[in-house]
Amino acid sequence: MARSGADSIPAELRQKCSQCSLQELCLPRGLHVHDLERLDSLVLCEGPHHAGDVLVTAGDRFRALYAVRSGSYKSHTIDYEGREQIWGFHLPGELMGLDAIHPEHHLCTLTALDTATVCALPFEKLSEIAGELPKLRSQIFRMLGKSLSEQTTRLREESAEARLAGFLVDLSARLRERGFSERDLHLSMPRRDIANYLHLTAETISRLLARFQSDSLIAVDHREIHLLDLSKLMRRAHREVVET
Repeated sequence: MARSGADSIPAELRQKCSQCSLQELCLPRGLHVHDLERLDSLVLCEGPHHAGDVLVTAGDRFRALYAVRSGSYKSHTIDYEGREQIWGFHLPGELMGLDAIHPEHHLCTLTALDTATVCALPFEKLSEIAGELPKLRSQIFRMLGKSLSEQTTRLREESAEARLAGFLVDLSARLRERGFSERDLHLSMPRRDIANYLHLTAETISRLLARFQSDSLIAVDHREIHLLDLSKLMRRAHREVVET
């Protein structure tokens, strides 16, 4: 569960945005040093969480946003018939819990996919600071807009092949932003979760991965995927090809 605030937090649990290697991907992006110090005063580290551990549950009262510090998480819901729907996978530097701002309770459950940690940002205090720091407020809006854009892109009517190719291309780009190889992907999520997210079946995912490998687009070794021809994969995804 999220904590109600940053008061009386032991020093060893606090995290410093000013010293974080992810600050250019996360909320501190573009802030001056003295403004970063204000964020430092409220950020709290939570975890480590292990695969399957729940950070927040759908329906929990909204108290904080969460920035992934290490590892990865998924956001998902359970319908009235007990079926899971995955809405997103979250990597280091990405913000979780934005969907809870308006209803003031979490719409999605947030679950760790591997060993992971987060930085909790109590929203009441964050709002106070954002009201005084236009760059921080703009960054919150930007990340909210990005989340909505990603959902719209995912829900477009496309072929199964284009959806999976798009997923791999987008994951590649997100890893490149974080300084990792854009061609060597480690999938922290099982294939059934990818299938759920893309509204496909696990069998379709396996068949398409085999097809991509046969076409020399990728090389697959369990959860390790090497992108052999990123340009052609982008064309399969109907994305603009960016020369690297």
